[in-house]
Amino acid sequence: MPAFRTIDQLEAKGKRVLVRADLNVPMKDGAVTDTARIDQAATTIRDLVAKGARVVVLSHFGRPDGKRVESMSLKAILPALSKAVGKPVGFANDCIGPDAEGAVAGLKDGDILLLENTRFHAEEEKNDARFVAALAKLGDAYVNDAFSAAHRAHATTEGLAHRLPAFAGRGMQAELEALGRVLEKPQHPVVAIVGGAKVSSKLAVLEHLIAKVDALVIGGGMANTFLKAQGFPIGKSLHEPALLDKAREIMAAAKAKGCAIVLPSDGVVAKEFKAMAASKTLPIAQTPDDGMILDIGSDSIAAIAARLESAKTVVWNGPVGAFEMPPFDNGTSAVARHVAMLTKVGQMVSVAGGGDTLAALAHAGAEDGFTYCSTAGGAFLEWLEGKELPGVKALAQ
Repeated sequence: MPAFRTIDQLEAKGKRVLVRADLNVPMKDGAVTDTARIDQAATTIRDLVAKGARVVVLSHFGRPDGKRVESMSLKAILPALSKAVGKPVGFANDCIGPDAEGAVAGLKDGDILLLENTRFHAEEEKNDARFVAALAKLGDAYVNDAFSAAHRAHATTEGLAHRLPAFAGRGMQAELEALGRVLEKPQHPVVAIVGGAKVSSKLAVLEHLIAKVDALVIGGGMANTFLKAQGFPIGKSLHEPALLDKAREIMAAAKAKGCAIVLPSDGVVAKEFKAMAASKTLPIAQTPDDGMILDIGSDSIAAIAARLESAKTVVWNGPVGAFEMPPFDNGTSAVARHVAMLTKVGQMVSVAGGGDTLAALAHAGAEDGFTYCSTAGGAFLEWLEGKELPGVKALAQ
């Protein structure tokens, strides 16, 4: 991971600082329903205000496809953002041009201004040079605090870093430091837990991780494809027949690299995919033709727990069962609580990321026990794949 400057190195007093936040948050009836990303951005904004900066916040919201869509205006975010930073936040009806320039010119030291949705301009996603220049006119320095958008080479996530002195915000800094600890300079043994429905969506993740970790725990629907590839009966369980050969290739490659693949030895099997469906725990080899494996069983939970006992580093992406529906949430919750417990007693560093993963950890009441939980979705997944993230690369010193 490249070296980068943080806002600790930014002499911010009296300067116009463009802060790229990710305020693309869920809303219902005009109100924000989850403030996690706003709260993260607020930490950076408050630190800059304390330094005497004139803070100008940039963000996208939704997918307006380069047109002004009033239902996607960032103006609706103002009350939540003002509350999070603890002071009033101004608003400009555009992110470039006279409206933005006039609003920025009126700022005093310590003031905060939110500019309108950058994706109201098609040039944002095209990383258009003239658009970048128009944005750069508004600032003296650039702070990227949107790791969740760092896999996009857009004007506000990548282009501005080449036009202004660039720094990482607190959220970006925390993400990069946490991710560096678990895969770039980890303490071994390293265990990765990868779950979810489909192997196809995480092929690159699996192929990258087997060269990085000591053990790879595969769960969820994707485990069924690996089990089927080994000749185990999986009944009507979700799997991808076209990827059986690929699953065998991954297992062979893992063996050659000394990475242990940990698959379920038993499963919670039901005939229906619905909450509270009648189920029983069976060895995988005894899965009936009309059954579906919807969670890992008690023996599998114990095997994973034993593997975790010796781990120093854990990275997690994806639930190991259908955690949204009881009783198929038990496996994910049990493993999550075990990781949280081992982290709390100082035995390991643990990092988790991805929307479904964080929802599963919250369901288990375990998210506060992890060393770090990444709110990024696509960026976290691309990092797990070993890809270079444009928004991170652009911050390199």
